[in-house]
Formats: sequence, structure tokens, C-alpha cells
Amino acid sequence: MATIFTPTNQKRLTNVAVVRLKKGGKRFEIACYPNKVATWRSKVEKDLDEVLQSRTVFTNVSKGQVAKKDELKKVFDTDDHSEICLQILAKGEIQVTEKERHSQLESSVRDIATIVADKCINPETKRPYTVTMIERAMKELHFSVKPTKGTKQQALEVIKQLKEKGTIEIARAQMKLRIFIPAREAKKVKEKVKKLATNVEEEHFDDDLEMVVLVDPGRLRDLEDILRSDTKGKGRLEVLTLKDIEEGDETL
Repeated sequence: MATIFTPTNQKRLTNVAVVRLKKGGKRFEIACYPNKVATWRSKVEKDLDEVLQSRTVFTNVSKGQVAKKDELKKVFDTDDHSEICLQILAKGEIQVTEKERHSQLESSVRDIATIVADKCINPETKRPYTVTMIERAMKELHFSVKPTKGTKQQALEVIKQLKEKGTIEIARAQMKLRIFIPAREAKKVKEKVKKLATNVEEEHFDDDLEMVVLVDPGRLRDLEDILRSDTKGKGRLEVLTLKDIEEGDETL
């Protein structure tokens, strides 16, 4: 029987996540288990052998081509594969297939649309939009998801663009707050609160001034700062509802 010769610098691996680093004009790759690179970088996974399929540095993982010892020494000043693997894990780029990229894109779009749907309402009906409706509006905007940006940051950008281009009528869901202001500072603080509130629903003056207001969530910290500084900490704020929306079915 003929003997099949396998070059010693070739090592075949399957079902891998490849991390690539270009250094010294050359390309170096390591073979990792899918989804493990992110957990390693976030320090959730600490066992290197749970991340690497092999403590081997390749020039091409898919072809099983192992990096030569003299190349490693020249570029990394060491030929210790484990040490170089750590460098590539820290600084390299994760290579994803077109199918994985498409799946990640769809997932990101869904996550962004979910955040927008959770934060916003139709200002005319005061009812929330469905995630599907937000996804459709994002498509009409030709919104491009940026993998390097967080989903929350991109959701705020979507809200901004939807407002500017009028693709759908949309507004941030307002928080309903009850505010207590000591009588001595009531007049001055009331005017500042009104400037920040989108609507004053109730206003009562007994020993102290009590107000029920609707406010954009982004203004909450400003209100807290006013109450803290202008009333010397004697003012109070209660959150009645995180989102002021109409009860009933979602807008269809």
C-alpha cells in the first residue's frame, strides 16, 4: 500500500474561528473555537485551551500551513507559539464568513429596532410601534449598521434620523414624574422645571409645591441636578412611570 505523505508544516482543522494579525509584512493566524474569542477578550473565559483549537501559529489556517520558526523569530522576537497566540488573540481581527456576517447584521438590526421600539412611541396615538415596523422604517432610511458601534448608540442615531426625515411619526416615550419643591424655593425652581418638562399635568401648592410632569428621559439628570442644587437637597423626585403610553394594543 502506498504511503500518503503529509507535510510536517501542515495541520488540518475544521469548524474554526480564525483570528488574523498582519505584522512585519506577513500574515499570521490562529484557530479558535467559535464564540470563544469574545469571551476571552471580555475576561469571562480564562483558560487558553478552551479558546484555542491548537497552540499553533499558522500562515493560513484553512490550508493548514504552519508558520515557520525563523519567520516567527524575525517578526515576534520569539518562536514560542503559545506566547505569539496570546499576542494574536489580543490584537488580531476575527475573520467571519459571509454567512456569519449576514447573520450578525440581521441580529444587530433586530437589536437596534428593539431598543428603538422600547424607547419610542407614535406621538399622535401615544402607543408603541412594533419591532417589525421599526425594522421596516430603518430599511426605508437605508440605515447602515456599524459593527464597531454599540447598539444603544446606533438606536439613538436611528431615532434622530427618523425624526429628521419623517419616515414615521416618532417621539421618545416620556417619563412621568412627581416633584416636591419646598415653599421657599418653589417659584424659582418651578420655572426651571417647566423649561425642562414637555408637559405639566398637575400642580398643587400646600406647604410645598407638588408637580406631576412628563419629561424626556434625557432630561432626568438635569432635573435631579436642579433639585439637588437649588433646594439644597430638600426637593424630591419620584418616578411614576418610566414610559407614558396609552394602554391597549400596539399600533398595527
